[in-house]
Formats: sequence, structure tokens, C-alpha cells
Amino acid sequence: MQWKVRRYRLNRVPGFEVPRDVWIARTAKFQLYPDGFSFGGRIRLSRGVRISDGAILAPYGGSVDLGEDVYIGPYCVLYGHGGLTIGPNTLIAAHTVIIPSNHCFDDPGLPIMRQGMVSLGIAIGQDVWIGCGARILDGVTIGDGCVVGAGAVVTRSLGPNSVAVGVPARIVRTRGPVRDRQTIVNSVSGETL
Repeated sequence: MQWKVRRYRLNRVPGFEVPRDVWIARTAKFQLYPDGFSFGGRIRLSRGVRISDGAILAPYGGSVDLGEDVYIGPYCVLYGHGGLTIGPNTLIAAHTVIIPSNHCFDDPGLPIMRQGMVSLGIAIGQDVWIGCGARILDGVTIGDGCVVGAGAVVTRSLGPNSVAVGVPARIVRTRGPVRDRQTIVNSVSGETL
């Protein structure tokens, strides 16, 4: 009953859409007025979305759009300044931060906070897995079927089915037909069959 009341209240907020079969943890936060300011913007959740404990979604005048069956792990931060779109069946692991905006800083004679921002937006495709603690930065597109390793910092776009790891993230392989699992384990450990 408590969830029904919360969903009803959220749907009454301008710029907010929550279907019936969405699950949102009680400690998840939707910051439509971050830091006491009203920046506007919208948050749209599609059917089957699951948002875990401590996650924060804040549009900051832009938009956060989650496709069907998207999973947002514990303590993720998703901003929407320049627009954030996440495709269906995508998994975002704990402590991931996605920020579709960046501060301008070229003029050393002017404080950075007064130089404005660039907000290009971020698009994440469908069937993507983003590992825990990853950082996705402004202007990036992550193609369908990508895997982003834990702790990676994605500063450039990734084509479909890319597997990217590291800081900054680099593509280490492309997903394809699964080989014999034993061969994969042994190639990683350096042992030969």
C-alpha cells in the first residue's frame, strides 16, 4: 500500500512518469529540486524498471529516460543535464555515476563555476551491462550490447557489442559467439588445454 501511495504522489509531480510495475527502493531519491533549486526537467520510467537503495536521479533541467526492464543498482547517481537515455534491458551496477554535462574551464581569470557548462547528453543502448563504480561522461554514446568493466571511466563512445575496461576506458574485445567456457578460463589464466 505504501508503494501505491508513493507512486501516486510521484505521478502527480510535473515531469514525472511512473508505470504500475516499476519498483523503487524506499531510499532512492528523485531530485527534481536539487540543492533547493528548481531546474525543471523530467524523469520517465518505463515498465519493469527497478531502482535500488540510495540511487539518485536528478534531471537538472534535462531529462532522464529509462527504457523497459532497466535495473539501477544501489547508490548510483544519474543526472540528466543534457539528456540521459538508457535503453531496455540494461543493467547498471552499484555506485555508477552518469553525468551528461561538463564544466567549462578555459579562462583562468574567471572562476570555473562562472564559466558555464556544456551538456551534450548521454545515450546508452539496450542490453548493456555497466559494472560497479563505472563513470560515464558527457557526450558519450554506448552502443547496444556493450559491457563496461567495473571502475571504468568512459570518455569516448563505444560501438555495439564492445567490451571496455580501464581509465580511460578502452575496448579490449567485441562480444560474439561464446566459445567453450573452459577455453576462455584457460586463456585468461595462461594455461593451455
